[in-house]
Amino acid sequence: MSEYQYYEFQAVDQALSKEAMSSLRAISSRADITPSSFVNTYNYGDFRGDAWKLMERYFDAFLYFANWGTRELMLRVPRRMLSIETAKQYCASEFAQAEERGEHVILAFRSEDDDREDWDEDGSGRLASLIPLRGELAAGDHRVLYLAWLLAIHQGYMEDDDEEEVQVVEPPIPPGLGKLTGAQAAFADFLRIDEDLIRAAAERSAAPAPEPDASDLRAWIAALPAAEKDEMLARVAAGDANRVRLELASGCAKSVQAGNAPAHEPRTAAQLLARADELQSERRRVEAERAARAKARREQEQAAAREQHLASLTGRSDELWAKVDELVAAKRPVEYDRAVGLLCDLRDLAAREDRVTETEGRLLAFREQYATRPALLRRLDAAGLRVTRSHV
Repeated sequence: MSEYQYYEFQAVDQALSKEAMSSLRAISSRADITPSSFVNTYNYGDFRGDAWKLMERYFDAFLYFANWGTRELMLRVPRRMLSIETAKQYCASEFAQAEERGEHVILAFRSEDDDREDWDEDGSGRLASLIPLRGELAAGDHRVLYLAWLLAIHQGYMEDDDEEEVQVVEPPIPPGLGKLTGAQAAFADFLRIDEDLIRAAAERSAAPAPEPDASDLRAWIAALPAAEKDEMLARVAAGDANRVRLELASGCAKSVQAGNAPAHEPRTAAQLLARADELQSERRRVEAERAARAKARREQEQAAAREQHLASLTGRSDELWAKVDELVAAKRPVEYDRAVGLLCDLRDLAAREDRVTETEGRLLAFREQYATRPALLRRLDAAGLRVTRSHV
């Protein structure tokens, strides 16, 4: 397989200008560029742009996917909705970064897995499911930041096995880790965050606060100063409706959810990793027991069906032997397979009727009769229908 790299940038809050699209075209002559996106794939060579600079100037989301195991995601959130101080509580490693760029906070996440190359996958269509994370962050939902911290400790420990690193204490635990949103689940899946590590973290995560409804939003907007509402209306008229909507939803959600995060005893990364190992062992034990029960049930059902089938053949041995000769005479592979199936029935039927010696004698004669049919003999051997004169 050849190498494959996928780059996708999306502008959500504001469309790209013609000048911006022209600047982007100078970076790549082959990219698919629209007023809201920049998409390109590479089977050789590399992207000539700087993702951080493009995010700072033009875009709100970026996804990178390489089929040798590297995956990256970047999100840009207005800093009035997410402070750099909050972001850095969770994102302060090479796998989860946060930087303040102008009026925005840019978050960057990276996952490496050299042992699981994604040769048969691609990156197209993945970013759409992750873009809602921006709105969740703006509304004060920090679950994705905590997931990023889990990503960082797991990736860092797996790569370096650093004992100092695993003594790092966890940041504040947001509520609702036990029930992720669709976008958060997609984030965990895309960046391959260990599911048992998430379960371990969620054990001390409170239930999520109720989402604000339309009446909450109306009441919150009504309480805003008139000047602030006028400014927002002016921004909507000027084409900044998406960002204003995000700010309104963010402000309302934060007012409703304020004070919902309970205090907790922080755990170290080592404690979380150890608990994840315990949960993984328990999950695998439960899965193995479930699989064993399912296998036993299938075997019982198959045995019952086999017994019913053999019962239907009682007293028909001569008829079946005649049918075997008829099928073998056709000299076709598919008929050989059917003949071997009937011979297996005859063998098992003989065991039920205490006629094993008689049937083995007939089977030996059958093999000698067709000794010049190697394809047939191979099928007989594979089915366990091997008989010698010492058996009869």
